[in-house]
Amino acid sequence: MYYEINNDKNKTGEKYKMNESQFYAHISEDGTRKQTIESHLLGTAEKAAKFAAEIGEENRGYLAGLIHDVGKYSKAFQKRLEGGAKVDHSSAGAQLAFKHLREALVAMVISGHHGGIPDFGSRNDVAGDGTFIGRMKKEVEDYTAWESEEVFQLWQQREQPSSQHLNGVDLPFRLRMLYSCLVDADYLDTEEFMKGQVDRGQHETVGELHKKLETYIAPWWDAKTELNKKRCEILRQCIDAGKERDRGLYTLTVPTGGGKTVSSLAFALNHAKQHEMKRVIYVIPYTSIIDQTAQVFQGILGQENVVEHHSGLNDWLGEDEPTPEQARKILATENWDAPIIVTTAVQFFESLFSNKPSRCRKLHNIANSVVIFDEAQTLPMDYLRPCVMAISELVKNHGVTAVLCTATQPALQPLFEKEYGVRSEEICHNPDDLYNFFKRTTFVQAKEDWSEEYLAEQLNQVPQALCVVNRRATAQRVYELLEEEGSYCLTTLLCPADRKRLLEEIRTRLKNKQSCRVVSTSLIEAGVDLDFPAVWREHAGLDSVLQAAGRCNREGKRTADQSVVTVFTLEGQVIPKSMEQNAQAAEAVWWGSDSEIDSLGSISMYFKRLMSQKNAGESEWETRFMKQVKEFAYKKVAEDFHLIEDNQYTIYLPVEEMEEQIAKLKKGEVSRTLYRQLAQFAVSIPVSDCRKLEELHLLYPVGERAYVLEDMRYYNPQKGLELNKQLDTAIIL
Repeated sequence: MYYEINNDKNKTGEKYKMNESQFYAHISEDGTRKQTIESHLLGTAEKAAKFAAEIGEENRGYLAGLIHDVGKYSKAFQKRLEGGAKVDHSSAGAQLAFKHLREALVAMVISGHHGGIPDFGSRNDVAGDGTFIGRMKKEVEDYTAWESEEVFQLWQQREQPSSQHLNGVDLPFRLRMLYSCLVDADYLDTEEFMKGQVDRGQHETVGELHKKLETYIAPWWDAKTELNKKRCEILRQCIDAGKERDRGLYTLTVPTGGGKTVSSLAFALNHAKQHEMKRVIYVIPYTSIIDQTAQVFQGILGQENVVEHHSGLNDWLGEDEPTPEQARKILATENWDAPIIVTTAVQFFESLFSNKPSRCRKLHNIANSVVIFDEAQTLPMDYLRPCVMAISELVKNHGVTAVLCTATQPALQPLFEKEYGVRSEEICHNPDDLYNFFKRTTFVQAKEDWSEEYLAEQLNQVPQALCVVNRRATAQRVYELLEEEGSYCLTTLLCPADRKRLLEEIRTRLKNKQSCRVVSTSLIEAGVDLDFPAVWREHAGLDSVLQAAGRCNREGKRTADQSVVTVFTLEGQVIPKSMEQNAQAAEAVWWGSDSEIDSLGSISMYFKRLMSQKNAGESEWETRFMKQVKEFAYKKVAEDFHLIEDNQYTIYLPVEEMEEQIAKLKKGEVSRTLYRQLAQFAVSIPVSDCRKLEELHLLYPVGERAYVLEDMRYYNPQKGLELNKQLDTAIIL
């Protein structure tokens, strides 16, 4: 379709159109080049077939790519390329697949390849409705010109897609993965034309990364201390299991301090190498700890092979263009085209239940991968059934090995087995012995309620201490009562950039044995690598208490008797409603178990009681949601699934380094890069807190649920946004 011209008049290697067809799919941004529809269809079909082969749908992938844009053969669309009115070109290919081929999966995939997969709808829907059935009744522009193209002959000679014996949620999930194959192929083919050969990939193979890991851990095997010998024992079990076990669902139950981050990576890389899998995806609960994990992996495997993908990601900062390596990593976040992906549970699961092309295009790259769910106990109880369903589908039908990795394993096996027939296996042979070995703390429960002043007195009496409370406002008040030297406050009222800075300061002070007192919310509990001699934890769920305890005597340098975790209740403080049942279940286990509170027996009793209290799997929301999944109601499913409830407003901080970006935001400029840069200097707050700042005329609106803070006196880089601060004056807009 194209050929290269390289001569004295054109040394850029631009591609010039040399085809008699007058029908085009795209025009380059500078208007000098055109891509024929036929070229785009063939390129997309080849890519989609390759992607779909991973899920056993190569023929459907090819068919979807071959006809997805046949609607562009209409005269109306050709005028659109010259600046004419918008044209629905997706419905034509969808109707071709549905009416002539009886290929409903391919038809639904094509119908949503630009705007998102629609709800299937019902037979009563009419042409104007936005459902799939409505679109099948819609009159489309004449696209019969494609019958004179070579691609039409290929369509007639196509190989019939094989039938799949799928039922329940299997078929809706398979459609979503096939959709991902088409969308990514469409994006990539268009990108190649618009930008020329795109510098994607160039990552090392799983086998090469496996060698790097072996080199990294080689010095560990000559362990001298009993602690390091036990860590090596866990590591060896993970390596052996990765090599010897089949694909499937696994649990890795390792106490805090057992080295599960590197051990789980060792399992994943050995398993991926053994089974010729494509990549490792590490799913982390919170953005606050994703940098830490990504840095560990980058140190072992090289920065170029590890891609972070989360809402607060910076593409790059500064005025310079990104380096080739940075550009490749930015592109890889779009479709997870890298060997090691580090992402959040929110990004992972909300993408799996999304219906939008930008979020779904990466899904096919989850197939044939090892997926590690770090801190699996943090999955919201109300969303367990959908999450378990998604993991089960990936394991059963898409070649995924999934690992639930945690120090406090939730009792999820009954859900996996009863609902989806998926059994899990434990990777470590002796989790009970491990818990006994790694017992490094003593738990104490305060008998009376404490005032915040008394709590601060307790913290001020020791040089190094961590205190975890349930509310952000509580953390800020207690912080104000601490001695100024070496005291810190960590909450989500701090922007990510300041949280990262303070964590580095805390690590340095702990390492240098300087005074260091930290009062924090639960963001510090999951995976933040800190070691305090004593910890205080406000009454909460047992999993939260044990995660906080994991920051006490983490390296085992003190005896358990010297490392006390104190659980307390504050005067006048009611347990937040979202934590109430967790706290009740913990209280019942605390007084109702003969075992130590941090034993596997107590942990198991806690999760069983919690699931019983919440009646998991039978809530009205879950029943409705699962029904929508089975009814192919993709738009409704996407609107309903939010791991973090969508009642937060974003407040951007006008810090000096973001002055240019804030100015662009106020002018109404919108881009993903701009938002990602600003995300490091943003705070999310609920609507009630947002209203307080609005009443003081402190917010400048810059979009839906987004504002710029107009008075930086209300933001303290040491403790975050101060929602209740009283000043003599406030800015009046």
